[in-house]
Amino acid sequence: MNNLQDATERICELKGSLVALDALVSAVIRALPALPGARVMASFDAQAEAARTALLYADVSEFVLATFERDVASYHRLLHSGVTAEHQAPAPDAADPGHVPWRGIGP
Repeated sequence: MNNLQDATERICELKGSLVALDALVSAVIRALPALPGARVMASFDAQAEAARTALLYADVSEFVLATFERDVASYHRLLHSGVTAEHQAPAPDAADPGHVPWRGIGP
């Protein structure tokens, strides 16, 4: 029973870390000027493709692959909106409603 509790606590810690990291990445993306934003998008596309290839050959569940694809698409939309928008700091309520990688996170 203790091993299950330890695993559950660790999973919850990882979820919290993921949400914090997502908030940081989203803030950095929104703060990028247009030209570096375009370079970041190109680099992200290349890195995501490399990660996708690695995941396809790794022993991971379909849930990992589906979540990866969902979040890559979400970050791509966020990057694209930052590259094409006037680069002013968006209002806090102007977040991409499709970009909610913490949806479904629960105990």
